[in-house]
Amino acid sequence: MIYITQLIYVIAGQESVFNQFEAIAIPIISKYNGRLLLRVRPDFTSFIEARIDKPYEIHLVEFDTEQDFENFKQDEERKRFLHLKEQSIRASILIQGVKL
Repeated sequence: MIYITQLIYVIAGQESVFNQFEAIAIPIISKYNGRLLLRVRPDFTSFIEARIDKPYEIHLVEFDTEQDFENFKQDEERKRFLHLKEQSIRASILIQGVKL
């Protein structure tokens, strides 16, 4: 089992485009033995301390294997809509880990 945490920074004014991409990409996760465990959109009062930009959203996803994650990234339907991701996300940080 692998875990992916993603901090997502959306371009101001592109939130609806981002949501369009998420509506397509999130259901595809399950095709590749993945599960969206958390999708958090924290407000600014949620942060106690921050030394990096505060993300628009935080996702925690698990996949059975690293190959499942790679297959998800290569999904043809998802790739057809990557222009929405590119239009709406200014940056993201992807952290890969395992459960201890």
